[in-house]
Amino acid sequence: MVLDPLTIGMLAVLAILVFFMFRNSRKRQRETAELQQKVQVGADVMTNFGLFGTIIDIDEEDNKVQLETSPGTVITVHRQVVTRVIDDHDVVAENDETDTVASTTEPAFGERLEESAETTPGSKPATSGPTLSKTDKVDE
Repeated sequence: MVLDPLTIGMLAVLAILVFFMFRNSRKRQRETAELQQKVQVGADVMTNFGLFGTIIDIDEEDNKVQLETSPGTVITVHRQVVTRVIDDHDVVAENDETDTVASTTEPAFGERLEESAETTPGSKPATSGPTLSKTDKVDE
């Protein structure tokens, strides 16, 4: 039996896809095991629907976790809902990223844009009306 080049190419692509499927599966299993090691009583966590809380109790038998979202407020969720353990350095890094993005892309609310920065010679300004700076006063 002689295989033509197209069949050999298709089999090679199939082998590559199967390789990457197994590789990604192992990676996800490793990440899940690492997360389960971090999920302990007292850890600050985030659920997959964005709720932040501190773990108070873990019921291994029923796969339930009790989270304290605010002082005196305790909710019970399934263990698989906890998707991330929040470290102090994670929160600081996220705040730094959002500050950098906000400061470089858009002006603050109410801040006046300089015409020299927003227009090129011979073009119209990007804004279609008067803009106020923080120091301008509005007559009411």
